[in-house]
Parts: sequence; C-alpha cells; structure tokens
Amino acid sequence: MSDRRAEVTKVVCDTFRLDPALVEPDAPLEELGIDSKGRIKLLAALEIYYGVTIDLDRLDRFTDVGSVAEVLADALRSEGR
Repeated sequence: MSDRRAEVTKVVCDTFRLDPALVEPDAPLEELGIDSKGRIKLLAALEIYYGVTIDLDRLDRFTDVGSVAEVLADALRSEGR
C-alpha cells in the first residue's frame, strides 16, 4: 500500500501544485487546502490517471492521502486490476 500512497501523493501534488515534501500521508486533505470541490477534482484526476471509475459515494472516504489510496485500491480490485 505504501507504493499506492506514493502514487496518490504524486497525483495530489500534480493536481493541486503542492510540494511533495509538505504532503504527509495522514494529514487531512483540508490541511492541504483541498475542500469538497477539490475532492471531486481529485477523484476525476485519479479516474483519468488510472483509467478507473470511482463511485461518487466513496468521496466521503477521501479524508487523507492514505484513505484515498485505499479507495483507489478498492476501485482497481473491483475492476480486476
């Protein structure tokens, strides 16, 4: 899962133009300046980057990088990857 967290951290940093050194895996997304609209933007970026569909109902689980990585891993598993 740590590799997945690193990948998600990269997507977060690229999407929101953040310094990777400042992004802790367990820091709340709000502390990174990512609000509810930002979580939707992040979901869309992950779907594009990974070619996966993530149900909007899962958006409430986007609380930190680690939880985003878990949701992504679940979506990839459900699509057989």
